[in-house]
Amino acid sequence: MSDLPAAPFAGLDPDRIIAAIESVGVICDGRVLALNSYENRVYRVGCEDAPALVAKFYRPDRWSDAAIIEEHEFAAQLRAADLSVVAPLRIHERTLHDADGFRFALFPMQGGHAPEPGDRDTLRQIGRTLGRMHAVGASETFAHRTTQSIELQAIAPVRYLLEAGWLPPSLEANFEAIANLLIDEIEDAWERAGSVALLRLHGDCHPGNILWRDDAAHFVDLDDCLTGPAMQDLWMLISGDREAQRTQLEWLLEGYEIFRPFDRRELHLIEALRAMRLLHYHAWIARRWHDPAFPAAFPWFESPRHWEGVITQVQEQLAILREPPLSLS
Repeated sequence: MSDLPAAPFAGLDPDRIIAAIESVGVICDGRVLALNSYENRVYRVGCEDAPALVAKFYRPDRWSDAAIIEEHEFAAQLRAADLSVVAPLRIHERTLHDADGFRFALFPMQGGHAPEPGDRDTLRQIGRTLGRMHAVGASETFAHRTTQSIELQAIAPVRYLLEAGWLPPSLEANFEAIANLLIDEIEDAWERAGSVALLRLHGDCHPGNILWRDDAAHFVDLDDCLTGPAMQDLWMLISGDREAQRTQLEWLLEGYEIFRPFDRRELHLIEALRAMRLLHYHAWIARRWHDPAFPAAFPWFESPRHWEGVITQVQEQLAILREPPLSLS
């Protein structure tokens, strides 16, 4: 691990944060509160004679400027369609700023709490919002954001974990064998789904990125927006056993299909997408290990017991993928 790059946010202390924000003409009152974020660094910043703002400092070398600006433009387009998406503020005709080598954007504060899981009215409302979002997302295409693929989110992560030596030697062969079987099932599921439509998506639409307030869903953090199938923004909102997931998905679609039809072939993708996220998640942590926030947040990641658990998770997901896909009544 001695060849790992330097910590990406070294030196981003409160003084530099305030100096960066004030470089675009926003006067801070000195209050800086770190918010929960690993990929980037996000802060609640107090302002003089104005509401507090959220400052997001982007991880160096992850996205190009063009990709970040495209994220911002997508958020602005959703806002223009009267959707509650937290979009960056435009200051001096720009949304992406640079100061002292750090790229950052400023956002308005959005209050709220996580949506109630498994509640019919809540899921119908979220479904309505996602249907409208996807209608906007399907109207244009991304030029600089990634497109969801098995290579990027399953094959490459497994390859990286093995080549970088993250698996204990005693577990490498077992992990490689079971992961390759899982990838085969993922590929089969995508083949069964066929040529489903791809569109611009939120990309990381789990309940933590939805704030519920005044009986409405407010979407935050489009940092992972990409091109992919509609199911990518739906599957993380359902949980529990098969019957519970079926019921929750039907509630989501009750709202969703008011604004956009849903292709039932995408039901083949639910567990494939879950499997891809499982593999990608572990490679993501491994690739970020040089960032001090990651060893602090995931101290168990290097332990053999953890990787034994990962193999068990992969085996369980493999078994689920071999079952018939979820069906709707």
